[in-house]
Amino acid sequence: MTTFPKDFLWSASTAATQIEGGWNADGKGESIWDTLVHDGTGKIAHGENADTSIDFYHRWREDVALMKQMGLKAYRFSISWSRVLPEGIGKVNEAGIRFYQDLCDELLKNGIQPLVTLYHWDLPTALYRQGGWKNPASPDWFAEYADVVSRALAGRVRYWLTFNEPQMFCGLGLVAGVHAPFEHNDDVAMMDITKHILLAHGRAVQVLRKNCPGAKVGMAPTGDCCLPKDDSPEEVEKARQKSLSEYPGYIMSNTWWADPVFLGQYPAWAKEKFGDLLYPMTAEEWTLVSQPLDFYAYNCYQGTVDIVPDPSKYDAYAYQGSPQTAAAWNITPKVLYYASKFWFERYHLPILITENGYSGLDCVMLDGKVHDPQRIDFLHRYLREVAHAIADGIPVIGYSVWSLFDNFEWAAGYSCRYGLIYVDYPTQQRIVKDSGWWYRDVIASDGGCL
Repeated sequence: MTTFPKDFLWSASTAATQIEGGWNADGKGESIWDTLVHDGTGKIAHGENADTSIDFYHRWREDVALMKQMGLKAYRFSISWSRVLPEGIGKVNEAGIRFYQDLCDELLKNGIQPLVTLYHWDLPTALYRQGGWKNPASPDWFAEYADVVSRALAGRVRYWLTFNEPQMFCGLGLVAGVHAPFEHNDDVAMMDITKHILLAHGRAVQVLRKNCPGAKVGMAPTGDCCLPKDDSPEEVEKARQKSLSEYPGYIMSNTWWADPVFLGQYPAWAKEKFGDLLYPMTAEEWTLVSQPLDFYAYNCYQGTVDIVPDPSKYDAYAYQGSPQTAAAWNITPKVLYYASKFWFERYHLPILITENGYSGLDCVMLDGKVHDPQRIDFLHRYLREVAHAIADGIPVIGYSVWSLFDNFEWAAGYSCRYGLIYVDYPTQQRIVKDSGWWYRDVIASDGGCL
């Protein structure tokens, strides 16, 4: 029988921009995902936007009731920075604060732990116009924001994450130019941006420790790793070393972000690659950035073979023999075992898997239900690898499905669906998919039915 800890955090995840809607409701300011999808340049698939999305801002009570029916032990969501601070700093929007307080209260009333992410890619437009993460003041901005939110939610939230996937909002938004703010920055600019984000993380940790004593604090980088060609020690070590390298490109690599935070140092390859171009850090800054955290969180969907000939074409190399999701991501269940193993053995902290899920092209059938056996099979296989990691002594403390709901998938718009809950966007009707009820049974059995 598969064994998971009795206090395992069975969770599902969302992000503010992707579900809330109410983009200008009750005093909310604009984020870059509001402003830059309204600019008429057609950067989002089919010209879509997140103005309404699934309207969680107005429908959250019924949605929490669905979470209760599904037996969730935790719910991971992010705070919209511009909902609580319309200009990013300065005047607080009390309506935004009340929204998140009421949401947390309702979750706790239903036995669901709030797991809060401070930053999931939605920089306030007012701060972007001041240079965004290029501005040396950005760590101060983020500390002010973290202070406002954590004081408002102290006593309600036990689990905090500072940043979600800095690899992605930097790599896709500030280098590749395919996500907001749709920029192409060079290495010199990215050094400043990297340093400011790391300092912002450190400032936020300081604030969280002060305002929320006893809370658990972490960060959630992308945690995809390279997979060994087989399970021999030699191939596993090759895959580990490749995973710890700059692969698949420095800004997208795990160690570029995680080594400074968890080890208090640059990754060794970075010093060799960049030399004097590498962003400078004082001893005090290293201490700030690398304050002890309580767990190692990571998001993970796919793995690749241990060597890709051209890292710039990372997504073009499917793991040989693997099927793919609707988003053309490889289905490679072993990645949750090896990622948990590699990151635990490097950073020596409990593991919290904060995103993992399947994108499909789901639809409502004639019986009025949404049957998604592929997603069930995907989750079943991946969760078995989590169980494998736990059996091997890796302390995995939780798992969060991406996503609880179908939602706005950034530049892809509404072209694919990740949710355990189907949303009919024109009517906002919710239908729990077969996978949602399957996940309920997994939770009820503490993973014993896997």
